[in-house]
Amino acid sequence: MSLIRQEAWFEGAVQVLALNAPPGNILDTSMITALQNHLKNIGESRDTKCIVLTGEGKHFSFGASVEEHRKEQAGAMLDAFHALFETLMDLSVPTVAMITGRSPGGGFELALMCDFMFADSSCLCGQPEINLGVFAPPASLILPLKIGQAQAEKILLTGENVSAERLMELGLLTEWFPDQASMVAGVREWTHRSLLSKSGSSLRFAVRAARWNFHRELRQGLPELRSLYVEQLMETRDANEGIQSFLEKRKPNWSNQ
Repeated sequence: MSLIRQEAWFEGAVQVLALNAPPGNILDTSMITALQNHLKNIGESRDTKCIVLTGEGKHFSFGASVEEHRKEQAGAMLDAFHALFETLMDLSVPTVAMITGRSPGGGFELALMCDFMFADSSCLCGQPEINLGVFAPPASLILPLKIGQAQAEKILLTGENVSAERLMELGLLTEWFPDQASMVAGVREWTHRSLLSKSGSSLRFAVRAARWNFHRELRQGLPELRSLYVEQLMETRDANEGIQSFLEKRKPNWSNQ
């Protein structure tokens, strides 16, 4: 079974990529590699005007593999995940996230990387990494840029869940819908109305221009936060305890060091 289900809308102008490992659609190394390959192939077509990212089943994505957050794997995990963000930046194709169900951690970060986000009423996002004794590098950069420092810190430092209604209030969602079927129909209509009449080439230049500062911050910040995570955070007892306790399905025993 392919880890990515690809579907074309409007004679290929809109390419839909669905993470295809339900129920969680975990963004482990295999899933990230498969998504990378599909994105690069799509990018070779000048007729693509939009890429839609979604998840098979009832959830968008539970995020990155916690197993791959272990100290000995953390560096490689972040390298693969951050390379996915680099690919999206390099493509400069308008991107849309369709979120249904749970989308914590890396799943939320992947959606946040998109130009537009749509959700249904079952959507529940957040950055729960702090509950595991770690932090979310991409979200730590993206959320302050998109919703401001104060609102970003509420999400990043508390690990709270964020509903579709709250995402709309924060200005992160383009629109939200009562259920998954109406969301898919709504996104199809929106992409047809908003993007298809425009030049594919010009859209790519417009994305590059609109995201000039955004991409500059990510390209500079991601390597720095990768270093903070791997070289400093993962040398602490609590970061390793948080990951291990999650895998062992027990409460963490924090030592505050």
